[in-house]
Formats: sequence, C-alpha cells, structure tokens
Amino acid sequence: MTDAAHLLIVDDDARIRDLLKRYLVKQGFLVTAARDAAQARRLLSGLAFDLIVLDVMMPGEDGVALTHWLRGEMGTPVILLTARGEARDRIAGFEAGADDYIPKPFEPRELVLRINAILRRSPKPDTKAVTQHVLILGHLRYEMETGELRDGTDPVRLTQTETALMRILAERQGQVVSREALVEQLGRDRGLGADPAQERAIDVQITRLRRKIEADPRRPRYLQTVRGEGYMLTAG
Repeated sequence: MTDAAHLLIVDDDARIRDLLKRYLVKQGFLVTAARDAAQARRLLSGLAFDLIVLDVMMPGEDGVALTHWLRGEMGTPVILLTARGEARDRIAGFEAGADDYIPKPFEPRELVLRINAILRRSPKPDTKAVTQHVLILGHLRYEMETGELRDGTDPVRLTQTETALMRILAERQGQVVSREALVEQLGRDRGLGADPAQERAIDVQITRLRRKIEADPRRPRYLQTVRGEGYMLTAG
C-alpha cells in the first residue's frame, strides 16, 4: 500500500484487541483501537477510518446497535466479529448494515483477506477525463464512472457493499445477475462457492439498496427480482 488504510478495532476484550492491533499493524495497516461503543463514537467524531472491525458482544451498546448508528452517519465499511455463528445472527448483522461477518474463532489471515477484499471494492478516484455514463432511476441519477448516486445535486449515501452492488448491476443493466454471481463478485465466497447464508445476505443487501432507490421498495420498478434467477437493474 502506498497509503496505508486506517482501521478502527472495537472490542471489549483487551487481549483480542491488542493481538489484532499488533497483527494488523504488521500487515501494513494503520490501526486505532477502542474498548467499547462509547469510545468508538468519540474517535469517529474526530477521525476518518477506511474500515471498522467491530465485535458484536460488548457490554452497553453492542456491535449491531453501533452498526445501525454508523449506517445513519457514514458509509465506512464494517466487519462484525462474533462468537455467534448461526445463520440468523449473520443475517441480523447484515440487516444492521455490516459489509461482512466473521464468526469467532477465526484465523487472523482470513480477517486480512476480507479487509483487503472490501477495500478493493471501495471507489477509487479517476484522474482521467471521461464522459460519464448516467443511469436515470426516476428522480435519481447514478453516475457509472464515479459510482455516485444523486438525488438532484444531493448525494445519496451508500455503504461500500451497496456501492459495489450498484456497480455490478449497472454494468449489466437489463441483464439478470444471479445471487451466486453477486456473492462471487463481492468476494464473499472466498473461492469456495456461494452458500445459502451468503445468498440470503445478498437478499438483505438488495432490500436495503431498494429503500434508497425505489419510491415503493415493496413494488420495485428499477431493481427487480427475477424469480428463480436473480436480480436485474433497469433504468428509465
């Protein structure tokens, strides 16, 4: 990395917090650690982070509640860590707005791989002069070259996962993209193929994205479900 990504680690277990911090620093990241949600909020009020690694089970405000708050304030990607590995718990994490979810115990190397996968999906500034291809979604405009979604001149805040989903679907506008393909292109299969929990997580992320682009998310006009096949984005 030429510019090291700045990570925020939030975990009430001092041993895990310190081990993760030391390991991630050795991998070339800048790392700041917080012991709970309250300290994380204070840090977030004055610092910008590229990604947040957040423990779910913390005293006081837990990781899911903090993720809900984060999604109302910023688009910084979030990876949740938890001892709860059931599918319903992963879905709850994704519904809160997390970009990824890792059950404990886990290999630190796996965490690094997932961090890098999310950071690679982050929009990169384009220094070349290009003509922007714009998709019109009702009163919204999606600028494909920059990955920006706008309501008039106002930006519509998207999470990193939502940004990646929009890019994938916009590039194949009018074509059906399967859940399996979305899992693979988002880097969540880790080369092992999609599993039902990951595909359900895609459904959750699509639902969240619809809330931002559809006038009536229950009757989507632009981000459509093609039963038994996947999803399709149509503009106009």
